Amino acid sequence: MTPEWSRPEKIDTIGEREKPVAIEAQVEERQALAARFGLLAIDALSAALVVRRDAMGILVTGRVRASVVQACSVTGEPVPARVDEPVALRFVAPVEPGGDEEIELSEDSLDTIEIEGGAIDLGEAAAETMALSLDPFPRSPHAAAALKEAGVISEDEAGPFGALAGLKAKLEGKG
Repeated sequence: MTPEWSRPEKIDTIGEREKPVAIEAQVEERQALAARFGLLAIDALSAALVVRRDAMGILVTGRVRASVVQACSVTGEPVPARVDEPVALRFVAPVEPGGDEEIELSEDSLDTIEIEGGAIDLGEAAAETMALSLDPFPRSPHAAAALKEAGVISEDEAGPFGALAGLKAKLEGKG
């Protein structure tokens, strides 16, 4: 399956010098990505990246910026969100089947992605970066009231101090 926002960069065009790459998703691509990621809308999506080869593969750094609209996880109301997320990825050659090659990861290790078909897909990498940076449970300003109306108690009310507060209220009511 071809990603909705495919921006392949052929690996044979990438050298050790930094190569700036700016990409921007078009309306149809943003609509398809919104459907894929369960968003109400993606109003803008772009990435300013730097690509270069190093000893371990192809290094991609930069930023992904987006303006999206998520559905509130409680009410379904639109919740606008902005994304301004750093990118630091390393694309590596595929591991041979059956290869038990151990890779030492340092503290500053980057997320790694296997190279497929002689190219790296910067659009797909940026789209996934955007999706991973979003709040998985967005809340609208009306979410707390809707939860309370439905009888859902807050975390504060459910904890031990909430139980003590409830006990105190009962005792004061009887006194």
